[in-house]
Parts: sequence; structure tokens; C-alpha cells
Amino acid sequence: MIDSLQGTTDALRRADAAGGSGALAETARNHLQMLVGLLKNGRSSEALLRRLAAVVADTASQAGWYTFDSGNHNAAQHLFLGALRAAHASEDSRLRAGALGFLAIHGYSAGDPRDAITAARAARQAIADQDAPALHAMLLTRQARGHAKLREEHQAKRALEEAEELCNRGAGEDDPHWLYWINPGEILGQTGSCYLDLGKPGRAALAFEDARDVLHRDETRTTAQFLARAAMAQMRAGDADAGCVIAHEVLEMVDQVRSARLDDHLRTMLDEARLHRSYGPVRDLLDRGRSVLSERVVA
Repeated sequence: MIDSLQGTTDALRRADAAGGSGALAETARNHLQMLVGLLKNGRSSEALLRRLAAVVADTASQAGWYTFDSGNHNAAQHLFLGALRAAHASEDSRLRAGALGFLAIHGYSAGDPRDAITAARAARQAIADQDAPALHAMLLTRQARGHAKLREEHQAKRALEEAEELCNRGAGEDDPHWLYWINPGEILGQTGSCYLDLGKPGRAALAFEDARDVLHRDETRTTAQFLARAAMAQMRAGDADAGCVIAHEVLEMVDQVRSARLDDHLRTMLDEARLHRSYGPVRDLLDRGRSVLSERVVA
């Protein structure tokens, strides 16, 4: 039974990677409510209850992520904190690290970047005894994003360099199954995002260019978000032509993805393009962008 419950959570995770949060937030919260009921009323062995708590922690983290991706940041934070409590009950430090990793995203995206750094460091300390290089690498990228938001370039670069080294080692014996998406493309994309926040668009554009060759294209939302940032980097670096080409690529690929967070990226990308609106190709991009965004609002 536990494996079946975990399977539902994993299926939601795969659907989110391809098509965004869409209607998944409500589905995941309903699944979570059922799991919490089972856990509270459970009369099984301690070992079985710990396994159920682990599924609750994973599901709460995912429900929080879908809620965050849908734009409800406060509710998402509540779910991440619930995931942290369930992870403690499960005695699985990797799930605790995962929940803290999501809290780090909340910190650098919608809260205080210092909270992102604190959460990522606490997560790494929690798994210090684990052979989990991919999990450490993921947490280091989130720590780097916090440093970059604070314009702490040296600390951001050091965290990214360590993340790259760990990623190159491959998965470790203790890396969790839900961390399948950590790869060189993810590290490079996060590197580009850091350089964009650090005010170095040329460096960001180079990192994004390297990332696009190794990103998993079936993870459409993540790819579209990185490419939207790549378009912004090119424009800020003074290459409006390259920025327009990438921006059109982004608009082409988002039709089947439902994500408020991605929509924010699209609007920010188009806001950047407006700074170059006297240029003919940019005006064409803005016309298309308005059309795409209006269709997404209706959908």
C-alpha cells in the first residue's frame, strides 16, 4: 500500500515536470489530506508509520511546490513547513533536506534571500553523513541563488563551483529517487540565473547557451524558464537579435504548460524587450507576446 501511495506522488511529480502545476496543486493537496488522515489514525508498526510519514513529507513538499508554482507563496510556505515536520517524523534526513531546499526557493524568489542561504546550509548539515552528491549539488545551487540576490558574488561562485564538482561525480548511493533531474544543464542554468542577478548579463548569456545543449527538453517548464532568462541576458548584454530569437522559441514552447511562475518569467522577459521597442524585431516579439499572454489568461 505504501508503494502505491508513493506512486501517486511520483506520478504527480512527472506531470508537473512536463506541463507545470496547472490543476495539480488541488489534486496533490487532496492526496496529502488523505495521507495525513492515514498517518493520524494509523495503528501500524512504528516502522510502517515512519514509511507513511516519509510519503507525507514528500507529498507535502510537492503540494507546496505546485502551490508555489501557481503563485500562492504563503500557502506554499505553510506546506513546506508541514513537510519539514513530517520528514522529522520519518527520520529521513534527505526528506528534511528536500523540504528545506523548497524553503530556500521561497526565500530567494518571494522572501528574504538570507533565508535561502540559511535553509540550504541547514539542509546540507542534515545530510552530512549521506553519500548524496546530487542532493548536495542541488542545495548548493539554491544557496548560490540566495548569495546572488544579495550580490555576494564570491560566495555565489564558490557554491556553484562546488555544485558542479558534485554533479560531475554522478548520483551517490544515498541520493533520493526524486532527484532525477539534477544534471549539468540544471547547474549551468542556475549559474546563468546567478550571473543575471549579479548584474553580469554577458556571463549569464554564455552559461545559458551552454545549458541549452544539455537540458532535458521533456521538462518543458524548466527549459522555458531558463530560456526566458537567457533571452533577458542577451538583451541586457546588448544583443537584441539573439534575445528575440530565444524569446520567440520560449513563446513557441509554452502552450501546453500551465504555471503562474512561468507566466511571471514571460512578463519579465517581455518587459525587458520593451526597453528595445524601437527595434523592429522587438516590436514583432512584443505583439506576439501580448497575444500569447492573453491566451494564457483565458486558459
